[in-house]
Amino acid sequence: MYGRAAPGRLIRMTTCHAPKPAAEPSRPAGRAVTAALVLAVPAGLAWAAGIIYTVFAWAS
Repeated sequence: MYGRAAPGRLIRMTTCHAPKPAAEPSRPAGRAVTAALVLAVPAGLAWAAGIIYTVFAWAS
């Protein structure tokens, strides 16, 4: 009953809930990830702007 399903058929899923995350947002791990993302976004935008500037400089 819980083996492989025929193509186009769904099998029954378990009712177990996923465990709660280990780190809450106020914990250092959550803050480190948030800080990394805050720093990564401007760096990515600056990189993209540099690529666009380089392409326009080569074109002219």
